[in-house]
Amino acid sequence: MVKFTKQFEGQLIPEWKEAFVDYWQLKKDIKKIHCNNTSSSSKPIRKKSLTNTLFSSIQLSLFGNQCRDREFIHVHSKLAPTTSKGVQYETELLEQFDHSEATSAFFALLDLQLNKVNEFYRKKEKVFIDRWECLEKQLHILVELKTALKYQHKNKANSSNQHDSKEEDFISGTISCDEESNKGMIDQDLHDDENLAEELDKYDMQFTALPRSQELEKEGSKREGERSLSHCISNCHEKQLKIRIPLTNPTRAFSYLLWEDLINQSSKKQNAQGKKLHINKTKLHHAEKMIRGALIELYKGLGYLKTYRNLNMLAFSKILKKFDKVTNKQVLPIYLKVVESSYFNSSNKIMKLADEVEEIFMKQFTKDDRQKAMKYLKPTQRKESHAVTFFIGLFTGCFIALFTGYAIIAHTTGTYGPQSNTIYMETVYPLLSMFSLLFLHFFLYGCNIFMWRKTRINYSFIFELSSKRELKYRDVFLICTMSMTTVVGVLFVHLSLMEKGYSYSQVELIPAFLLLAFLVLLVCPLNIVYKSSRYRLLSVLRNIVLSPLYKVVMLDFFMADQLCSQVPMLRNLEYVGCYYITGSYKTQDYGYCVHTKNYRDLAYAVSFLPYYWRAMQCARRWLDEGDTGHVINLGKYVSAMLAAGAKVAYEKDKSVGWLCVVVIMSSITTVYQLYWDFVKDWGLLQMNSKNPWLRNELVLRRKFIYFFSMGLNVVLRLAWLQSVLHYKFGGIDYRLTGLFLAALEVIRRGHWNFYRLENEHLNNAGKFRAVKMVPLPFHEVDEQD
Repeated sequence: MVKFTKQFEGQLIPEWKEAFVDYWQLKKDIKKIHCNNTSSSSKPIRKKSLTNTLFSSIQLSLFGNQCRDREFIHVHSKLAPTTSKGVQYETELLEQFDHSEATSAFFALLDLQLNKVNEFYRKKEKVFIDRWECLEKQLHILVELKTALKYQHKNKANSSNQHDSKEEDFISGTISCDEESNKGMIDQDLHDDENLAEELDKYDMQFTALPRSQELEKEGSKREGERSLSHCISNCHEKQLKIRIPLTNPTRAFSYLLWEDLINQSSKKQNAQGKKLHINKTKLHHAEKMIRGALIELYKGLGYLKTYRNLNMLAFSKILKKFDKVTNKQVLPIYLKVVESSYFNSSNKIMKLADEVEEIFMKQFTKDDRQKAMKYLKPTQRKESHAVTFFIGLFTGCFIALFTGYAIIAHTTGTYGPQSNTIYMETVYPLLSMFSLLFLHFFLYGCNIFMWRKTRINYSFIFELSSKRELKYRDVFLICTMSMTTVVGVLFVHLSLMEKGYSYSQVELIPAFLLLAFLVLLVCPLNIVYKSSRYRLLSVLRNIVLSPLYKVVMLDFFMADQLCSQVPMLRNLEYVGCYYITGSYKTQDYGYCVHTKNYRDLAYAVSFLPYYWRAMQCARRWLDEGDTGHVINLGKYVSAMLAAGAKVAYEKDKSVGWLCVVVIMSSITTVYQLYWDFVKDWGLLQMNSKNPWLRNELVLRRKFIYFFSMGLNVVLRLAWLQSVLHYKFGGIDYRLTGLFLAALEVIRRGHWNFYRLENEHLNNAGKFRAVKMVPLPFHEVDEQD
């Protein structure tokens, strides 16, 4: 049977962990009480005074007469300070109770947890209710605009004297409204979360009520009048409705720059009729999609709040049972009655709101199809199959057998020795090296997922992955083992054919077909081999390549960081592509793509591209968010490009001057990167934290792991010294040395990934951010704007 502690920890919302009942500390207090009871003799109970007796009678009338003869505690309720709603609870130990220090500390902490849970629940409930009121207004506007557009299309179809067919895709309408502007709603919600985090920190010392946020003004009277036949937008209280669709891709950005400019020019020519809202089907579709996403996130947040209530209620019940068992007292019925009547358990607003969201979502987005609506609101996770585990083992065994055979043949033929087959090493080996680095990185990503899940780091929320489509760590391991088995199997056959006397010209296209097969599978439109994940990868790569034009999200710049560690793989891919596309394989001229100036310059450009893409992402984030930290981060990638350029120049001119430039630039870049790794990406080296030189909150229990990881990261960052020292490892081919160093950088990146997401997760937890705050499309702005 699973212990409740593990059940509790496994089901709580990770980002709200600090707001849950501190069940672990309460258990420690009960252990102290148990130790005191076993080590000390029982003490005589003091006589009750007349005053205490009268006071107890008054309190008993408030909480009932349950266990009247054996009542040990009274729970007082008092009004909270004027800055907060609700009541606070305080437990009084009666004279029948053993007034030990441990018992008093237990009930003080218990009261503190009950007050904390109530206040957090009340605060989050208000945030979700306010969000729902805002979404209701957005839905009302959406319905009116859709109706207006449909009505105008009907009129246009019936009209015979239209001179511009494109104009029927647009409406300009007036929507009378008496509600306040929704501008800044998201910022207010985020600000409320930050305030909540700051306030709950104060519970470590004493209970302080949270400041009450100002209520949103309710909708006033009913909407006045009907829309005119021209559907012109009317100003309401000198406010004008505008639609803001985030410019997340180049199409929206260019259409905004070009089309909106034409709209503004035409608006200037209008007379007293005022400004008009120009909207087409595409814009309305994007607005509808944004509102739908906001409703899904709201419903998810309501589900989290239900879980929060149920788990806390269960935690109070379990801890009180433990207390009764240890002390042989009956406080469970008394205190649990107070807990049941407290705000977080008695309020039913969230239940009603969840039902209302379901009904509205079904009506507006799924045409009253409840089953379809629940697929959006409550997506079920993909079940893990035992067949995946079986095939992982199967392909692992096949890979080991094939790789062993390949290594034996390579050793007997001297393929990788000092007198190696130059043609093979220059043409086939880069392909093996490329796939090895790629799937080593994939394997480490699978290890990352395993550790993130084990440590309750919500990587799905951070990367905005769908629970139905995200890859589990077993899926990643299956892809790695299956792919590497295929690669090694094909290369084993290729090397075996060469060993049997086949000429290189007869088997030279086998590696090319292998690469082509993987590329075709990557873009295959059939729903096979994790299609959704393949297409998501392609979309992320597209966002990276066009990074200044696409809005940057966490997954995009995380993937760009991975590419910065895969420069050798990209150079191998460029070389192999050049070798086969230019037809060099026909003449076995493997030096053509190395010595020809244009292709040599292309190879150098490939080395710069990942750092350039990452720098452009930093520039885009700085433009979007205005945070100067992104400019500083951009400088890190610029310094990496300068260091890479110095190495390129040193490869051309082996002079002492360029050697000094390489050492200086690489040293500066390494220090820059190490600082950013430890302080910014990992959030460590905080001198004033409660964990010296680490940070206040740690996911891993053993602190020495963090110090070891920092040391390991430093060592792996210094792998560039090999390019300067040119140390030779015996008679091993320099290409194998290069693969080994490239693999070390990939391992460093996989190791870096865990701590990067740990820090991001703790930042979300510090702000109690468990759901996305989706921007809303409709905003009211001043007429002057």
